[in-house]
This record gives sequence, C-alpha cells and structure tokens, in this order.
Amino acid sequence: MARRPTTGPEKGPKTLGIQPAKGKLGIMIPGMGAVATTFVAGVEAVRKGFARPIGSLTQMGTIRLGRRTEGRFPKIKEFVPLAGLDDLVFAGWDAFDDDMYTAARKAGVLEHELLEKVKPFLSSIQPLPAVFDRNYVKKLDGHHVKKGKNKMDLAEQVRADIREFKKRSGASRLVTIWCGSTETFLQPTEEHQSLRAFEKALAQSDESIAPSMIYAYASLMEGVPFANGAPNLTVDLPVMDELSRKNQAPICGKDFKTGQTLMKTILAPGFKARLLGLAGWFSTNILGNRDGEVLDDPGSFKTKEESKLSALEHILQPELYPELYGSFTHKVRINYYPPRGDNKEGWDNIDIFGWLGYPMQIKVDFLCRDSILAAPIVLDLVLLLDLAKRTPELRGIGIQEWLSFYFKSPMTAPGLYPEHDLFIQLMKLKNTLRHLKGEELITHLGLEYYD
Repeated sequence: MARRPTTGPEKGPKTLGIQPAKGKLGIMIPGMGAVATTFVAGVEAVRKGFARPIGSLTQMGTIRLGRRTEGRFPKIKEFVPLAGLDDLVFAGWDAFDDDMYTAARKAGVLEHELLEKVKPFLSSIQPLPAVFDRNYVKKLDGHHVKKGKNKMDLAEQVRADIREFKKRSGASRLVTIWCGSTETFLQPTEEHQSLRAFEKALAQSDESIAPSMIYAYASLMEGVPFANGAPNLTVDLPVMDELSRKNQAPICGKDFKTGQTLMKTILAPGFKARLLGLAGWFSTNILGNRDGEVLDDPGSFKTKEESKLSALEHILQPELYPELYGSFTHKVRINYYPPRGDNKEGWDNIDIFGWLGYPMQIKVDFLCRDSILAAPIVLDLVLLLDLAKRTPELRGIGIQEWLSFYFKSPMTAPGLYPEHDLFIQLMKLKNTLRHLKGEELITHLGLEYYD
C-alpha cells in the first residue's frame, strides 16, 4: 500500500472548524511555587534551546494515523494546531511576593546553573496578590493577599487582574491552571448547585466557597478555560459545569497525576489484564516541599487521600471481579520530612495472588521529583485546553473528559464513573484528536491485515 503524506496542522479531510492558534497565549497560574516555577523555567529553557521538553506529549509525542502499514506517525504538535512555545506569556497570583526566580530558588527543584540561564525572564514575573484564606490551608500564612468586603469583591478583583494581564501582555487567548496548595476537605453543598446560589454565597462570604473556587469562577466568567491541578473541589461542581458551558470555557481536573498514583495507574491495569488478584496495597510517601508541609494538616491530607484512593477501585472494578478484588486493603500515608525537599520517595508494598491463590509480593520504591513530573503536565494541559477553546465541538460541553490522562481524579459527566486506566486514557485522548481532524479512530482490531 502506498504511503500517504503526513497530515499537517492545517490539512487533512476536515478539522471540525478548529480555529488557528494565532497570537499569544496567556497562562495565568494561581500558586507560583515549585510546580509553577519549574514549568515556566522549563518552557524558557526549551525556548532558548538548552533543554528538551521531556515528558510532554504535545511536544514529543506522536500519533498514528490509519493502518500500521501506512507509516503515518506525525508529531501531535504537527497534527493539530497548538500554540507554539514562543507564543506563551505568563502571569499568576501567590500569597508570597517572591518573583518567579526567587520562588524557584527557594523551591530547590532546579539546579543553580540552569536557573541562572533563565534568571532575567523569571525575575520579570512578579506575582499578583492572591486570594488566600488560612482557614483552607492551615499550614501556610501568606502576606501578599487581596483584601475585600466579601468574596464576591475578591472575585471581581481577580476578574480585573485577568483583563489587565490580557491587555498588558497582548495575549489573544488565556488559560488558567491551578498550581496552588491542596485545600482542606470540602464536600458539595447547596451553594455549589447553581450560579444563582453560588453568587449569593460569594456575596455572603460563605465558608463553602474556597479560594480556588473564586479563581475558577472569575476565570469562567471571563470565558477563560480552567484546569485544576490539586484535589480540591474547585471546578468539580455543578455551578462550574453550568458556567463553563454558558461561557464556552472548557474545564478539567483534578489533581495532577504524578508520582505514586502514576505508578498505580500503570501497574493496576496490568494486574487486571492478567487476572491477578490483589490482597492489599500499602503506599507511603515522604516529601519536604511546601506541598508536604500543607498535607501535614489533617484537613488537606483528607482531600489528597480521597483523590489517591479512588484510582484502584475504578481500575480493578471489584463489583465485576469479587474473587480477585472484592476485599483488598488499600492504605495511603503521606509524611512531611523537610530534608527531602521536592525529591519525594513513594514506597509501595503490593500483595497479589495468582494461580490457585498462591501469594506474591511486589515492592516499588519510586524516588521521584514531583515538580519535574508535573511541569510537562501543566504544559500539555494549557495547550490542549486552548485547543478545546478553539474547537466548536469541545468548547461548549464543559468538562473535557478526554484530558483524564493527566489527572488522579478525572472529572466526568454527572453519574458517569471516571476512567483511571492510563492506557485507556491515552487512547481516549488520541482518538479525540483523530476525531477532531476527521481521521479514522484506532481500535487495534487488526483483522484488516489478514483479509
């Protein structure tokens, strides 16, 4: 069979009306700590040509088109019209007034030599005063914060920040991505069910409205897509879905899939594929960054724990395989240990059983760097959310479930269980891109090769 040419970003059978990525894309980040500074420093390092965007699907990943025999494997960034790295501009909010270079030095993720190469750029990014309330993050005590008569006033200040940044930077489009700390555990209430109820709660400074929700509300009111990188409720609420659809500002979340949960979503699908039973999975973590300090508070840990525990249940489907997964024990621990800094250690003891019920064990010791794993996720999410905003079929549907690949607790339509299997998530993401470009979806059936 003759080889077909690679499909370019503006070619192909159809593009479902995807608008081109013209002009600058502004990235607004609530929480300019370790993850945010590692992301921005990395983008600048790649732009200057002395680093590679390793871990980024949009920058290094390819996508198969058509049959295997056709040999069409373009890079994703050449297949769909994504914003280029040179077109990205940055701003954000933080409860501490350090510029991005100072914040990166304090975070201790990147080496001094690399930081010095991007120092002028990072030093130029000063954080805006944050919406911050210690009642929601008890282990931090920020001083660079907004003041207002109520939470609606704070939301209006954030909206003004968004409009001012767009004007000042010359950006034609914006995306907001939460890289802030994990807030204390909250559950949906009546105040989260509709826009009218939510705005009334804002005006009354209701305690059910956390700071992250104020950023989400402000962004969506301005028509700006919003991604939630923490396990907070934030946009995982009926009111945010309503607002997202109304203003055609896509949303996704929650909790960046890094470290230990990444390993779980790689290993657990393999156990289920081979029908190996699970008796127990014990996970413990030690880390010493600001995230670890925040999670030392029981309320914030509860929020994170709920996110980390959900993946195994959904992947293994114990209701379908009760003999294998109906009664396994799953424990998660997170310990704040300052000497470790951002270099987290995730240790897992996995008790499995196989043929005739014979027990076996797997030990995983993942010495990872959380911010290094998170930074390419941030890059991919802002580029793909911007793509969704420019795509008529996607921008009005609210939740972007096809971006589940990047999250520990993927958002879904009400009543729909989330897909946690990393490999199914990747297939969902790539098939969505194929669909948007009018290409045949890949099923991996393979019978067509044996006619």
